[in-house]
Amino acid sequence: MPTLSSNNHNNANNVACIANNTATSENLHPLAYTILWSPLPPITIFFPFIGHMGIATSKGVACDFQGPYAVGDRGRMAFGQPTRALRIDVSSLPGGAEQWDEAIMEANAEYRTRMHNICCDNCHSHVAYALNFMEISGPYGIRNWDMVKLCFLVFFKGRFLGVGGFLRQFLPFGILVLIWVVAKAI
Repeated sequence: MPTLSSNNHNNANNVACIANNTATSENLHPLAYTILWSPLPPITIFFPFIGHMGIATSKGVACDFQGPYAVGDRGRMAFGQPTRALRIDVSSLPGGAEQWDEAIMEANAEYRTRMHNICCDNCHSHVAYALNFMEISGPYGIRNWDMVKLCFLVFFKGRFLGVGGFLRQFLPFGILVLIWVVAKAI
C-alpha cells in the first residue's frame, strides 16, 4: 500500500478533485494543506458522516491521532488511505508552510501524551488542536476549531479522492438500508 509521503504522488485526478483557487503551485502535493478523512469501520457503515480524520503537512504527509499515546506522522493513516480531503487556504497564514508544519508537529507532540477517547479527545480533536495552534481562519470564518465543526465541514465541503472513496463511505450504508427495506417489505 503506498504512503502519502511527498515521494508517492497520487494520480493527477486527485489533484483535480481537491485543488481550489488558492493552489497555484504545480509542485504542490495533491494532499498538501488538507484535512483528510477515511471511513472508520464499523461506525461509518451505520453513520456515514462519522469517520477517521488526519491532517497533511505542506508536503502532503498525513498525520493522525491513531490511539492512546500514538500519532502517525509518516503518511499512513490508521484506517487506510484517505477517501476525502479538504484543502485549507493558507494564503493568510503569516508563517506559510513553516507555520503550518510547526503547528502539526506541535499537535503530534501533544497527542503523543494523551489517552484516546472516542467521544471527547480523538483524531478530530488532534486536527482541531493543530488548526487552533496555527490560528488559521477556515471557511465560513471558522476560528475556534472543534471536532463537530470539522466533522460537518469535511462531510459537506470535502472532496472525494475518487469513485472508490465515495463507495467506501456510502456503499456499506446503502447496502444496509437496502437490506432493511427488503426485510420490511417481506
